[in-house]
Amino acid sequence: MRQFFPFFICILFHSCQYFEKQVPSEKELLQKELKSINWKEVDEYPSLPNCEKITDRKLRQQCFFEVMSTLIEEKLNVDTLSILYPELDTIEVKVTVFPNATMKFEPQFPKDSVAYDTIKIDSILHARLVDFPKINPAIKRGIPVKTQFILPVILKAKDEK
Repeated sequence: MRQFFPFFICILFHSCQYFEKQVPSEKELLQKELKSINWKEVDEYPSLPNCEKITDRKLRQQCFFEVMSTLIEEKLNVDTLSILYPELDTIEVKVTVFPNATMKFEPQFPKDSVAYDTIKIDSILHARLVDFPKINPAIKRGIPVKTQFILPVILKAKDEK
């Protein structure tokens, strides 16, 4: 037993260094975590009730964009937009989905656009693009976030008889 006592003490003192580990500071951990987050993409895209049953992320996103484009086209085809501007076949609409599930629509026109009355088109869009179905906002790390995207909306000319 006496022979093992000095050996045991020696191992005890040398083993303490294995328990001393550097603990990273909170700031270092935060910076590392912030660098690892991709701020350009969300974990879940906004979705509509029609697209909720789709489990694949890309297909759900595609479903959302297709349904939104179709809904916007249907609401705008009711109006005189295609009659007022027959040469206007497609409008790009910037859609903003806020964390509280509200939406905002802004038409996007070319910078040199003088052929259209942008104020009138904007007012028609704001008047027609209401009463959408409930939209679930995009999710980033479990928190609803604001997202923006541009949808091309095809305007179909009405047949005049």
